[in-house]
Formats: sequence, C-alpha cells, structure tokens
Amino acid sequence: MPGGYAVGVQSLQQEVTNVSPPVAGTIPAWLSGTLIRNGPGRFDVGGQQLTHWFDGLAMLRRYAFADGQLTYSNRFLRTNAYADAMAGETAGEFGTDQRGLRKLLSWLASLGPPAVTDNANVHVAEIDGTHVALTEAPRRIAFDVETLETQGPFRFEDALPEQLTAAHLVTDPETGEWFGFTTEFGPDPQYHLYRVPPDSRSRERIASLAADGPGYVHDCSITAEHVIIVETPLVIPILRAISPFSEGLLDTLDWQPQRATRILVVDRHTGDLVADPTLPPLFTFHHINAFLEDETVVLDLIEFPDAEIVEAMRLETLIEESSAAVPDGRPVRYRIDLASNQVERTQLHSGGMELPRVFSSQVGRRHRYAYGQATDREGANGLVKLDCETGEAQEWWSQGVFVEEPIPIQRPGASAPDDGVVLATALDSERERTRLLVFDAATLEVLADATLPHVEPLGFHGRFFAED
Repeated sequence: MPGGYAVGVQSLQQEVTNVSPPVAGTIPAWLSGTLIRNGPGRFDVGGQQLTHWFDGLAMLRRYAFADGQLTYSNRFLRTNAYADAMAGETAGEFGTDQRGLRKLLSWLASLGPPAVTDNANVHVAEIDGTHVALTEAPRRIAFDVETLETQGPFRFEDALPEQLTAAHLVTDPETGEWFGFTTEFGPDPQYHLYRVPPDSRSRERIASLAADGPGYVHDCSITAEHVIIVETPLVIPILRAISPFSEGLLDTLDWQPQRATRILVVDRHTGDLVADPTLPPLFTFHHINAFLEDETVVLDLIEFPDAEIVEAMRLETLIEESSAAVPDGRPVRYRIDLASNQVERTQLHSGGMELPRVFSSQVGRRHRYAYGQATDREGANGLVKLDCETGEAQEWWSQGVFVEEPIPIQRPGASAPDDGVVLATALDSERERTRLLVFDAATLEVLADATLPHVEPLGFHGRFFAED
C-alpha cells in the first residue's frame, strides 16, 4: 500500500473516555447523535504479530455530537478472544491461528470443529434496543453505546443454521426491518436470507438458496421488494473449512475462476428466487445500494477482477507499504431484467473506490450520490462523491492522509439529495494522529477537523445513531 499505511496497523494500547479533542472549524449544530465505528485495535499476541488485518482485536470507537461539540472514546471489546490474547494466544480468526496442538485436541474432544471466534470487529447495529458488535462468525457481542462497556453475548431467539453470517446487516428505512443472510455448510450448503422485524430478536427466514461452493459472500442489498446477494467464485471448500489444520477462514478460500458469478435476487415477501443471472468471474466485498426500476433491479457495487484483494490485506503486505500489491475496486452498475433473467453491466467511474455508502434514507431506494474511499493515488486515500447517474465524481485528497469509510448523514428537512454532511475518520500518517473530518456532503468542503489523542488503527465499518 502507499507509504504511511503501516502507521495504521500498529497496536493501540490506550483507551480514553469522553475526551474533547481540539476542533478546527465548526461542527453543524443540527448534527446530533453518535457515530460508532468498529475495527481492529491490536495486532500482536504473545509477542507474535497476527497474520491478517482482519484478525486484530475488536476495538469500538465512539464520536458523540451535540450542540456543535464532539466527545471521543475508545475501548476494546472484552471477549473470549480478548482474554485469550491477554493470555498470549489466539485462535479461529480470519487468517491467524496459533493454538496448534490445543486446537486439534479441542476438535477431537468435541467430535467437530472448535468454537468460532467472538472477536466481533467488523460492524455494529442496534437490534431490539441493544447495540451489537458484529463479525462474520456467528458470535455477536452487546455493548453499552454510552460507555462502550462490553455486555456479553447477544443471541438471536431462533435456530437459523449458520457457520458464517452477515456482518453487514441492512436496514429498511421505511419498515425498520434488518436484513441479512447466513451460510450453512454441509453436504447441501445453503444461503439463508432473513429479516429481523423491529423490536424483535428472532430472525424470520425469507428463503433458503442452494449455494454453489459455497462462495464467500460478504455483503447484501435490498430494494423495497427484494434481497440480493452476489455469489463470487471465491469458494469455501467444506472439508477444508471444518478441518482442525486450517489456520482460519483465509486458509480455506479458493479462487476458482472457471465458475461463474451468480446474482441471486429474492422476493423478500414471497421468498421466491426471481432472478439468478450469471457474470464472468469477479469478486466483491461491498455493495453500494440497490433499487427497483419498473421490472429491473438496479444494483451498484464495488467490483474487483479477482480475489487478490483478500490476500493483499495480510499485515506483512500492508507493512511493506507497496501500493502495487493492493488492487483497486471499481464502482459498477448491474441492471438485472427480472423478465429475461439477463444482466447488463456498466462501469460507473474509472477511479478506484471502496467502502461505499449512501444516505440511510435512500437504502433500497433510488439514489444519486454514493460516497466512498478513493483508493488509486500514491501516498494517500481520499474521499470520493460519485454521481451514479452521470458518472461524474468530486474528490478530496491530502498527501499522507488516508480516509476511511465515510458516513453520509442527511440534514433534517433536507431539500436536496446531497444536503447534509459526511463523517470520515482519516489517518494522518505524517502527524501520526487520526483525525475526524466533517465534510459538506454537497461540496466536500471540510467544515470541521478534529484531532484525536492517538492513532486509531485502521478500522472497518460504522453506523451513525441519531438522537430521537
């Protein structure tokens, strides 16, 4: 990666509570609520470095806004994975497993694979009034949104099968339902698509689909009528996945370009598979959004030509700071004709883009603008605002600054589709500090720039919880 990223994959020991960082500029007074971000905070265990960026111990970061003021806190999740790490060992993570003989003995004693990690370091959501940290393993951790204190495991009140699960839950802005999926291994692998009604802890199965592989599926989208997943040919061989000798999920993944990519579109009311067109092999982590246009489902996402990006996130690669080793994703649009089961692909923009978001009120509905991390320059990552109708893009860059996932927030009573702000943390590698930037969503002008008391390790995803 570009020079400077290595600063963002160093362990952070310091935890702070409700500090008021210095702010240059003005935070809009209407911005009221809390941004919670999740991601790795520690990359070494027992004197040894972990293997992959995705393996770092989960650390929550809290940015609370009220009356133009900002307070900041950060805290590790106190999980079994955290306790094991404090004892000098780790196991069952994405790309790292150091238990060796103990893991094999555990596997034999239980007549099956050992327990999966509870290192919930990927995303957050609020389910039935409880704030929950999420990962792709079927373990969820509740936490206090004010103090960030760990409250223990969160369990759904159902028996939906799952060996892997969605960390990217998608909420419908009109119904308040959450949507996600699980992957079930076994002789007949399946994807189970589900909804969680408001004020419920029980997942309602929408459909169960035969999985080809199964494939590694990271994200999903909804329209007002559908749930969509994209099955890429990055395959999880079942026997390798349950083997006690594999060193985490990364060790099991197998890129099989002879397979097609399947787009699976399910009617979220009936459970019917209404379209399953195929594309040549490709890989995707993150969807931008989807919506229904007459009899066509429009799906925007970030596309890679293959799965090299997964290997490129190994810590040794990031520390080497080689930009050539990390491919750039491109924003693309798929128009899926439900009548003909055909798909038309269009690249929306030529620049590199990742970690895309739209305004929460537009999820599952027609959107015009998407905000994301701009990734294709040496020595920095920027912020990009993409007009998905025209393909035009605005960008913000600063040398040595690496912008993370942007969170667009609409102004109450917004009169335009880009009326609001964009919140984005950014690693300032030269100053060795993380900054929280508040951008005008229309112009990308920096309205406020807060300097945090330390370098936050580069994180993954977050969600803004507005005040009622």
